[in-house]
Amino acid sequence: MIGHVVYAHGSPCPTLVLDARRLPGDDEQLLDRLSSARKWLDAAGAGHVLKIALVEPSPHPLFDLDYRFVQALPRSPAAFDLRGSCGHSVLSSIVAGAESGLLPRLTPGMRVRVMVRNNGDHIVCETAEARRESALFDVHFVQSPPTPLSELLLAGSATTTVEADGRPVPVSLVSMGNPYVFVAASALGLSSTAELFADDPRLFDRLVRIRRATARLLGWPADGAFPKVAAVMAGAGGRIAVRAVSVPGWHPTIALTGAACVAAAVRIEGTAPWIAAQQAGVPDGTVDIVTSGGLSSVTSAVRDGVHEPELTWITVRGKRTTTLGSFPIEPLASLQSKEITACLSLSR
Repeated sequence: MIGHVVYAHGSPCPTLVLDARRLPGDDEQLLDRLSSARKWLDAAGAGHVLKIALVEPSPHPLFDLDYRFVQALPRSPAAFDLRGSCGHSVLSSIVAGAESGLLPRLTPGMRVRVMVRNNGDHIVCETAEARRESALFDVHFVQSPPTPLSELLLAGSATTTVEADGRPVPVSLVSMGNPYVFVAASALGLSSTAELFADDPRLFDRLVRIRRATARLLGWPADGAFPKVAAVMAGAGGRIAVRAVSVPGWHPTIALTGAACVAAAVRIEGTAPWIAAQQAGVPDGTVDIVTSGGLSSVTSAVRDGVHEPELTWITVRGKRTTTLGSFPIEPLASLQSKEITACLSLSR
């Protein structure tokens, strides 16, 4: 089987994109195959690739691509988390899909409609720029039908309390794109963005423990990848400052789904991102998120519903990808004919 490796800028690592049609449908057999592939990648010097995307043409007439995300966990080649999604890997999947013939060749203005099998999200990716080795996208998280804001709260309220290190910590549990634990930087003893963005192992470990405590509260595996966790505070110039934890370390920027989740949380009164937005003077609709690795601009739209406001869409703009290459993966060679593998490996 041919694997396509694409890097979405701002992501912790590249994504390995595989054709889901060639892989087992049973999760146990699937993960056994992916574990073998991870061992092979590690031996080849690509053990840092911890994101795997499984893609195929969508059978649904409203979508172009079905996408399933697999988060590889660093503790073992056999350790994975299938619970969440990854927006950066969605973009990698589109690029690889166009490269392998699952999708038409990308052109400016082209829109690709993606069904996320992990959580049912509907994502539309609009191509702003298409070159041989790179592409630029605007990403739209479409809510169809619109989602009442209260349904985004995992605990049913804007804030809840988790026990971490023997003391209560106020957090906001919001799920949009991915489930997130938002913690006010002030609750962590931080008073400036310099402190938030510092290379501080104690802060990292503290956030990881809060994430694990929240996972236990939700009944999820504490050693998995979800929920994600991020500290938030008001930044300079009407921006929100965010520091997020990824797998296996600090996120270099913010996840695409994380940016979408911040934009949604800003709309929900009382959440940690909403409070940070009020303190920063962020206008309704557009949020500029500053991280240690750059700036992300996110726009959200909310309408008046019958009983409460409803989220209709979120857009994250200007996300670039770079194609790193395609190659046969030896442990998966039996899943694709030799003729197809030989042709695809030479197609670039």
